[in-house]
Amino acid sequence: MVKSTSTRKERRRSRHRLMKRQRTLYLMLIPGILWALLFAYGPMAGLYMAFIDYQPSLGNFWSNFFGSEFVGLRWFRYFFSGQDFLNVLRNTLCSSILTLSIGFVIPIFIAIALNEVKGQFFKRMVQTVSYLPYFISWVIAANIIVTLLSSEGLINQLLIACGFIDEGIFFLQEGKRFWLIVALSNTWKDMGYNSIMYLAAISAINPELFEAAQVDGAGRLKQIWYILLPMLRPTILILLILSIGSLLNTGFDQYFLLGNSLNRQYSDVIDTYTFRYGIQNGMFSYASAVSMFKSVIAFLLVLTVNTISKKLEGSHLF
Repeated sequence: MVKSTSTRKERRRSRHRLMKRQRTLYLMLIPGILWALLFAYGPMAGLYMAFIDYQPSLGNFWSNFFGSEFVGLRWFRYFFSGQDFLNVLRNTLCSSILTLSIGFVIPIFIAIALNEVKGQFFKRMVQTVSYLPYFISWVIAANIIVTLLSSEGLINQLLIACGFIDEGIFFLQEGKRFWLIVALSNTWKDMGYNSIMYLAAISAINPELFEAAQVDGAGRLKQIWYILLPMLRPTILILLILSIGSLLNTGFDQYFLLGNSLNRQYSDVIDTYTFRYGIQNGMFSYASAVSMFKSVIAFLLVLTVNTISKKLEGSHLF
């Protein structure tokens, strides 16, 4: 018992000594902690709005907020029983799954392909060109996409010149093509930036593994399949967990800018739905309930995928 107590005291002293030596690092954490408290955890108090009938007025905000009628789960029942629920959920899930299927795989191929390129000038040029769309705002990107897909745009001109069609196609006016357009647009915009993490993971692989495989007679394809991809698996799984966590967070900008009244049946997702009812129609409590539903589902998805990955592969976030 005495030995156990002395061991705990020694561990406590060692922790205190370590914290004292690293006090500068702990001080550097303070701005980040304050930012998280103010901008990440502080606004979570607004979730209470999902359970009240909040009506904004010119009076004091806090008195209106906490003095509003408590309605419990009324707004959630209203959302689940509404005509828009299934359509909005379908658009969000189908569009996100399609975007994830295309946009998650392509950066891996880009990273592997760039790793195989020997010419440094060409490699840097491809990296720069693929990174640039990420830094373009969606306002500019959406205008580029709309121009390319217009009835007289470059895409239609190429299809007509190749003889695939006789007249221009109204891509953004036909809802059945909208999910694929958004998926390809998201992939084009983010693929270069997302490939950076895979390139960093590839650079950390011991080159002696490839040299040993080459001595054994393995070609480049076998080296990629049996060495590079298995070594990338932990990184792929972690990024997949994060991507699935944001499955319902489709993004507001691209759907708002590319969507219109003709394709709303396919372009109306949870983010645009909450904007329309919360900001345009002034139903703040209802929009808060819908947004809270999205956050809860995203949290459950992260827990589920993290648990599955932990049991199957041993790679997990927590």
